[in-house]
Amino acid sequence: MDPLENPVWHTLVGDLSHLAELDPADPPRAARFDPAVSVFTALEDDPTDESWVALARLVGPGGIAVLFRSEVAEPPGWTTVARMDGLQMSGEAVRADGGSDGLVRLTSVDVPDMLDLIARTEPGPFAARTIEAGLYLGVRRDGRLVAMAGQRLRCDGWVEISAVCTDPDHRGRGLARQLVAAVVSAVREEGAQPFLHVAATNGTAQALYRSMGFEAVRPLSAVVLQPPGP
Repeated sequence: MDPLENPVWHTLVGDLSHLAELDPADPPRAARFDPAVSVFTALEDDPTDESWVALARLVGPGGIAVLFRSEVAEPPGWTTVARMDGLQMSGEAVRADGGSDGLVRLTSVDVPDMLDLIARTEPGPFAARTIEAGLYLGVRRDGRLVAMAGQRLRCDGWVEISAVCTDPDHRGRGLARQLVAAVVSAVREEGAQPFLHVAATNGTAQALYRSMGFEAVRPLSAVVLQPPGP
């Protein structure tokens, strides 16, 4: 399987394993981010019944598993709670000048402001420690954080651009384009290639990314599942 078909798994057993909780089997069959970092869970590329049992143990009774990968059929007893269809896009062809005028590097001190911006814009899952996954850049106006973008998943020489969001009062000014270009440049500086995910229903964002040179790779959905009861 192409690692980008199962990017959370290859992230958690690879570059961001220090932010992961892994099934204790050797080798592991399931994994999840520390919940303070991200909601995503993962299964090995070719999951077996034992993989699903391991995932159920990780999320615990009454918990949920959020899978973000190519299609996989859950075994009997698992319940689909929600599904969010998306599109994976490659940034190999993106040309970015890396201009960073007016951009600030965000740190743990900025997390309350980042969470406030996420709440106003709802770009997708973001938690108090998501910033530990990589570089995050932002734009402030009169001291208030009004736009940001950063890095999340990392696998096989690819780095995901994530949490791209702009306050509604500051849209239409090119801030998202500037931020994405700067993060792309940072990814290239470490010898990797950028990719990202966008909601299937978000035509505005898709148009922006295509105009920058991002190309659609595959549909990829986030599926929220609940394991069987005890």
